[in-house]
Amino acid sequence: MFGIGIVGAGMASKPHALALKALADRVAVRGVYRRDRAKLEAFATEYGFPAAASYEAMLADPAVDAILILTPPNAREELVAAAAKAGKHVLMEKPVERTTAAAERIVKLADDANIRLGIMFQFRFRAASQKLAALMAEGALGPLQAVQLTMPWWRPQSYYDQPGRGTVAQDGGGVLITQAIHSLDLLLSLTGPVSAVQAIAATTGLHQMETEDFVGAGLRFANGASGALMATTAFYPGGSEAIVLACQKAVATLSGGVLRVEWLDGRSESFGEEKNASGSGADPMAFPFDWHKAQIVEFVDAVEAGRDPASNGHTALRVHRLIDALMQSSREGRRVEVG
Repeated sequence: MFGIGIVGAGMASKPHALALKALADRVAVRGVYRRDRAKLEAFATEYGFPAAASYEAMLADPAVDAILILTPPNAREELVAAAAKAGKHVLMEKPVERTTAAAERIVKLADDANIRLGIMFQFRFRAASQKLAALMAEGALGPLQAVQLTMPWWRPQSYYDQPGRGTVAQDGGGVLITQAIHSLDLLLSLTGPVSAVQAIAATTGLHQMETEDFVGAGLRFANGASGALMATTAFYPGGSEAIVLACQKAVATLSGGVLRVEWLDGRSESFGEEKNASGSGADPMAFPFDWHKAQIVEFVDAVEAGRDPASNGHTALRVHRLIDALMQSSREGRRVEVG
């Protein structure tokens, strides 16, 4: 039985907890820890998980194979360092950290300790996403020519009124690093790297917050394809994010949990289910836990096979560097090469 310890039990913990309960025959939750004891006990009772006395106690448990870190981004580096020292693998909520420099340090900690570092990007694990990934990997759609990513999400002001929400100190940024990062990671997994960007980032009058709630950008991909990006949390009531890939043989549109492929020879195909919401509206947790479950299984498989998980620290750094380039482009009003 694969043993997991959980650190952090806030808003993001629900789909993880439901996924782990559904995986009880494969994964055992050995303990949960958060500093607020009352909230810890409530979470442990709700899901039937044991409450740990401390993080150190979980790390000392020989039956714990990996730590699932669900804390805010500003509390990650020390936790990963301790896990790495204890030889525990790590599965962690996105982003890796608030800054790319801190994210790089975390990835290096994992590499140096020879532990596996997985980053939760569950959009990759929707059935429709995996179907499109297979089509792209096989070259079935032909060479990529043009790309569009739109994320017309909504968050009410009450979301940003929560302490630390949408701040550089806690989250590291706004819509890009907190919401759009999921779609950006999925996009890069399908298209390969972006080589250059030209962007405008702004905070609309719909939100009072420190960081951006709207980004528009032109993208140049390493393979020569052109693309456009629009991501926001200012479009009430919130709609499904969509990736459109125009290829030589077909145009593929991945919207929410549905993939539609329009072949240039006139054929049309559809995969997936419309019901798969993604937390695009006022309730950020309005989505099923199936994708988390699939990613946890893939992470456990990877650890047991001695390989990196599909979504790992190094793949996550590509998204961090893309976000850095988008924000730099907006600040400086020019085209920026992606590091």
